[in-house]
Amino acid sequence: MFKIGSRTIKTAIGAPVSIFIAQLIGLDNFISAAILTILCIQVTRRRSILSAWYRFYACLIGIVVSGATFELVGYMPVAVGIVLIIFIPITVKLKITEGVVTSSVIILHIYGAGQLTTGVVINEIILLVVGLGVALFLNLYMPSLESDLGEVQNEIEENFSKILEEIAHFLKTGEHSWTGAEFTKVAQLLDHANNLASRDVENHLLRSHHPYYHYFHMRQKQFEVLERMLPLISRIHATKDEYDYIGELFQDLSDHVQPQNTAVKYLEKLQNIRKEFNKEELPNDRKTFEERANLYLLLNEIEQYLILKRSYKKSDI
Repeated sequence: MFKIGSRTIKTAIGAPVSIFIAQLIGLDNFISAAILTILCIQVTRRRSILSAWYRFYACLIGIVVSGATFELVGYMPVAVGIVLIIFIPITVKLKITEGVVTSSVIILHIYGAGQLTTGVVINEIILLVVGLGVALFLNLYMPSLESDLGEVQNEIEENFSKILEEIAHFLKTGEHSWTGAEFTKVAQLLDHANNLASRDVENHLLRSHHPYYHYFHMRQKQFEVLERMLPLISRIHATKDEYDYIGELFQDLSDHVQPQNTAVKYLEKLQNIRKEFNKEELPNDRKTFEERANLYLLLNEIEQYLILKRSYKKSDI
């Protein structure tokens, strides 16, 4: 069964309401109020406000350009082409091209009127106010995205946990049957999460801090660190104790993938692991040195992973 979105419902409500109001006022071309409303219904409050402003601004310019051109050239088809040749570059320069279609409706109304009078201009401006106003009013309501954001957050955390668990398993056992499918899944989830969070930011115009937006940004950076870790893990060569130390750290991280900030605890654990490694004898050949270097690079990446979480919010410990 297909799903009807809130934008569709608002469009279906807004179009007839705009026509009713415009007709009630007694405006000419009252049906066009519905077109203005349909064009201005957007997926977020911010986009709706910007869309209404761009369209209103462009329409005012369109009235001036078309009125002057039609009065000078005449009310003939070629004049419409001249208006568009002048008008469209102006909207591009002012970065209000979104208003071209709306303005074209108004321009054609003036062309159809056959003359530019105060009454015609007032009629078109009121038509704009009705069409855009209804759309803005309906866009005051936006469905909450909290549930969707929470759901995708949980999915990301589950996949992060699985990735860390598989890394821990490989380090402790040497088995590498894991397909790595979670990496592809996380990449898709992060794209979806960032789109949702951006929409939610645009729906809260007065909110200066958006926890989900910053949370997903932090996870995106951590994911990049995880991607860098994999080749290092495959190249390191360490003692069984060293593998166990790092494997246990990854297992702990896997068990505690959550929104809360507990990074301080694991950064301390990482420092202790470094101290243990520093007690080992220095490498005496090139191959061992490179393997040792990869081990320390891995520790640095783990540290970066934890620092990103620590920087995300105040510690919960």
